[in-house]
Amino acid sequence: MLEGIIRESIGKTNAKALRRDGYLIANIYGKGLENIDAAFKANDYIRTVKRKETVAFPVKVGDKELNVVVQAYQSHPLTGDLLHVDLMVAQPGVVTKYMVPVNPIGDPIGLKNKGLLYVAKTRLAIKAKIEDVPQSINIEVGHLDLGDSVLIRDVEAPANAKFLDSERVAVLSIIKAK
Repeated sequence: MLEGIIRESIGKTNAKALRRDGYLIANIYGKGLENIDAAFKANDYIRTVKRKETVAFPVKVGDKELNVVVQAYQSHPLTGDLLHVDLMVAQPGVVTKYMVPVNPIGDPIGLKNKGLLYVAKTRLAIKAKIEDVPQSINIEVGHLDLGDSVLIRDVEAPANAKFLDSERVAVLSIIKAK
């Protein structure tokens, strides 16, 4: 479980001091809950997010244990270091927006015809309860040839969930290599 600290001061100088000490600034929020200004050790946070097996993962801040989902993050434009992360509390029974990763399955026929698999949407926005959110959305790409694409309308939505993107948006396609 990822453990963090509660920030007493939310000013710029305090945030810079925490970053110098190796902390990642975080804001934890949820529907009907009071915001929590927190900080996590940056390396521990990255390790936890890479190893997580579900969209939501547990954190402990102060004396509270929460199940959270990454909603947004900011990184430094030059170094790429994480500066800030927004974590939403995954409340059971509450319908909200989640970003679910796309997982292409198989080897497309178009790769043999000098094509490339282009994944336009690495994550799809869905609206659902946390219990109904899948770990990833698997899309079979074995039948795709050059010029073929998979649109949102071609992907089956998870049970009790709906896609928030327009149905004519391309998720992935086979493009010609240059």
